[in-house]
Amino acid sequence: MAMSIMIQGTMSNVGKSLITAGLCRIFRQDGYKCAPFKSQNMALNSFITKDGFEIGRAQAMQAEAAGIEPKSYMNPILLKPLEDCRSQVILNGEVLGNMSAKDYYKNKKKFIPYIMNSYNTLCEKFDIVVIEGAGSPAEINLNKDDIVNMGMARLARSPVLIVGDIDRGGVFAQLIGTVALLRKDEREFVKGLIVNKFRGNRDIFSSGVGILEKRSRKPVIGVVPYVKCDIDDEDSLSERFDGKNNGNGIYIAVVKLPRISNFTDFNAFETVDGVNLRYVESAGDFGNPDIIIIPGTKNTVGDLLWLRKNGIEDKIKQFAGDGKIVFGVCGGFQMLGKTIADYEGVERKGEYKGIGLLPVKTYFDRNKTRTRVEGEFTNIGGILSALSGVRFEGYEIHNGVSEIVGGFKNMCVLCNQILGGEKFFDGVNAGNVYGTYVHGIFDSENVIKTIVSAVMGKKGIAGSVKIRDMKSYKEEQFDLLADTLRQNIDINMVYKILREGM
Repeated sequence: MAMSIMIQGTMSNVGKSLITAGLCRIFRQDGYKCAPFKSQNMALNSFITKDGFEIGRAQAMQAEAAGIEPKSYMNPILLKPLEDCRSQVILNGEVLGNMSAKDYYKNKKKFIPYIMNSYNTLCEKFDIVVIEGAGSPAEINLNKDDIVNMGMARLARSPVLIVGDIDRGGVFAQLIGTVALLRKDEREFVKGLIVNKFRGNRDIFSSGVGILEKRSRKPVIGVVPYVKCDIDDEDSLSERFDGKNNGNGIYIAVVKLPRISNFTDFNAFETVDGVNLRYVESAGDFGNPDIIIIPGTKNTVGDLLWLRKNGIEDKIKQFAGDGKIVFGVCGGFQMLGKTIADYEGVERKGEYKGIGLLPVKTYFDRNKTRTRVEGEFTNIGGILSALSGVRFEGYEIHNGVSEIVGGFKNMCVLCNQILGGEKFFDGVNAGNVYGTYVHGIFDSENVIKTIVSAVMGKKGIAGSVKIRDMKSYKEEQFDLLADTLRQNIDINMVYKILREGM
């Protein structure tokens, strides 16, 4: 059976996912077969494996760091919030159904056999499993039925490292308080503390390390600096949302929908010199973008009504009328159509008028499309006409089937290899408005280069567009993360903790 180590945090967004990814990369560099695991994830950023199963984006990213193919058993339970107290439950990569928070918490211990089957599958295949927790283990009102923090540590008999975020302040209260709130038997699992996102001279914090160790009675095995590595984010706390337009080059505005999902679709744009990408959430915040992107969402109808209510829909129509590029991905594509019909109450029962910029009607049903795809653009018009013939690959995760209504000439066709190469309708464009169901479509080097070159040409910006090879770029970022952890964490102590186990 594999050795294991678990990364828990004092709260959400302290860096558990990145620490987990960094350790996965280190173990890979050191010659071990390593895999990530998270028993229960709550996120709207998800990923489709090659065999068509849905998992959290963070676990897919961590698998990349470990140099392995993402699999559904790395994240057996994925919760995708629909509303504040209701989520879609993904079990073993497939939709189980929608559940209220109350019903899920009442029944979640029934998922333990599925969790352990997935975990044991990893243990049989790998040397080391790095387990990630969720939120905080000190949510003492929920600990009785926990399956993702100390509950998972007990099930796996895994030693635990707890991560605190010094950048947000209160790291002493975070770490000492978390340890103090654990039961005595839970504290025995905690083998070390990590202070994350430290800025400045580490020597100044030496007394702080002493205080943490004395008060918590746990060793501080690392003080990790605030590392700027460009690795896929997972949740709505992402710092990517804080980006600003510097006024040079071309400007892409991504609508920050209330239930935005898979916003990692646009990370590739941020690696291109001369491209400014910013997330906007009010009509007065757009400025004068060259491209507006409406991203995916877990609540298409609800977010469409939000666009309508706060004036963003009118802003989008105005930009489209001015000949600017509007691009919708997945739920954003559905919104750009004429009608969304939800007769079965998948999201919100009824028929709703879309933004009306694409001749498409979408019908929601309870079947969920989950597939990897590859294909090419065909017959593309408007500013992005040079996309015609350009190949791409990506994945689809959506409820709903869209069909063209009325006369229409231009069409984006996908070639789905899973269906034996059969071509099928999967997106359209009308003028300078474009829509597709494909997530990751901008990750293809030729796609992003063609888009940026076309827009720069339209604006009269001279010069060639330099595109980073995304695969090599990701590898560099994982290595940067691993190097930072090696320099600031006692890796020998980590290996000692692994070998001793529980």
